Amino acid sequence: MTSTLIWIAVALFAIGLYLSWTAGRLDRLHARIDAARAALDAQLLRRASVAQELATSGVLDPAASIVLYEAAHAARQAEEEQREVAESELSQALRAVFAEAPQVEAVREAPGGEEAARELTEAVRRVPMARRFHNDAVRAARALRRHRKVRWFRLAGHAPFPMAFEMDDESPSALADRPSQ
Repeated sequence: MTSTLIWIAVALFAIGLYLSWTAGRLDRLHARIDAARAALDAQLLRRASVAQELATSGVLDPAASIVLYEAAHAARQAEEEQREVAESELSQALRAVFAEAPQVEAVREAPGGEEAARELTEAVRRVPMARRFHNDAVRAARALRRHRKVRWFRLAGHAPFPMAFEMDDESPSALADRPSQ
């Protein structure tokens, strides 16, 4: 009788240990999502700031400046529900303004333009990477949260279901063609 109770206690302890380990893993994944989202937000803000600064610098033609400024301003001011759409529109505006190499070369030839073009190129390249890291963390957390043991034992607690950040983050071809110096 006592050996049966000991085996039951050992089994319950092992199950509890496993559930605790799974809850810890899920918590680490949620922390990773938070860190990746903060990095993504920083990269999106940097891209919008550089685009807005470039739009107001006077090196672009007036129509391109207006398109770029409005898209960058909308991306910086967007509420969370509209953020993906606003960031996609900024990507489209960047592609429209910097679709051809002569526009990029005109920016580079202006005083301070080389630095501005380099900053924009770096910002545009970092956004897809930050988004990929965030979405990979979301995918891992979602996969773990789909397991029955997580749902049955409510190991996720009250944490909201993680959502991926879906946006158009394709780089302008003229910026992507020339390596940053």
